[in-house]
Parts: sequence; C-alpha cells; structure tokens
Amino acid sequence: MPNYRRAFVPGGTWFFTVNLLEGKNNDLLIREVDLLRETVRAVKQRYPFQIDAWVVLPEHIHAVWTLPPGDADFSKRWRLIKSGFSRALPLTEYRSSVRKASGERGIWQRHFWEHLIRDEKDFERHVDYVHVNPVKHGLVSQVNQWPYSSFHRYVEKGIYPENWCGELEVSIKGDE
Repeated sequence: MPNYRRAFVPGGTWFFTVNLLEGKNNDLLIREVDLLRETVRAVKQRYPFQIDAWVVLPEHIHAVWTLPPGDADFSKRWRLIKSGFSRALPLTEYRSSVRKASGERGIWQRHFWEHLIRDEKDFERHVDYVHVNPVKHGLVSQVNQWPYSSFHRYVEKGIYPENWCGELEVSIKGDE
C-alpha cells in the first residue's frame, strides 16, 4: 500500500476533483447547482478561499483554489461543502450498511483528489483542464456552452476569447 501524504502549503493553490459516490447517470450536482452554490458561499464566508477556476458537471466537480496566507486546511472546506450540501437534501439515496453504521450519507465519495499547483504554467494547464472538461465528457461541443463553469468569468475578464477551443470533437468520455 502506498504511503499517501497530502501536501499542506499555507496560502497554496490546489487543483481538486470531487466525485459523487454513484457517478453513472447521476445529474445531482447540476440538478441541485443552486444548493451547491449556496453551500460553497456559506463555507467561504466562514473559511475564506479564492476560487480560481470551477466547473460543476453532473457527477463531479473540478476546482482550482487558493487559500489565504497561513492557511492550508482545504480538507475542512471540502468536508463542510460536502456535508452541508448532503444535509440539505432529503435522505433518499442508497446507503451501505457501513455508511449507515457511521452515520454517513451515500452522496459523495469519501475522498477527493488534489494536486498542489507548482508554478504559473501548472496553474494555466489546470485552469484550462477545468474549463474544457464539459467538452471532454461530451456534454457540449464548445466550452462556452456549459453554464456551470468559471469559464464565463474568464471571458468577461478578457483572459479567454468567447470561442476558446472552438468546436472540439471528443471521442473519449471520462477523466484520466
């Protein structure tokens, strides 16, 4: 078994992937996108962080965050987002006996994936990945067609042109 360790760099920037437990044919995150937004806003008020890039897909989220100087606790923020979102939903999902015994909901995967951003090029590459993801998954043919993305904020700021990536043909659906 690998000796997995998270990188905790106060004031650092990270790329995240956070998945629902039951991903296939699950559109919960876009169906409940307003609740997700409210939950994120509430957590940001208590534990500030900057959302550098964000995309909500039907069954997972990609995000790039920067934490305040002196703060490296991204895990607390994700825990509060996941639990706040889950508590606001009716208890209708399947829960394994293990999850029932531990009082857990059956909405999110327990863990998330994070990558510490190393430099400007790494940042740009991950922000691009976040924004192109709806095309990669075959949800739209152009990045600007997906409404649940920080891409539109980047266009408003003049960072990306409206037609960034143009029409893409994506034959593979799914993350690496």
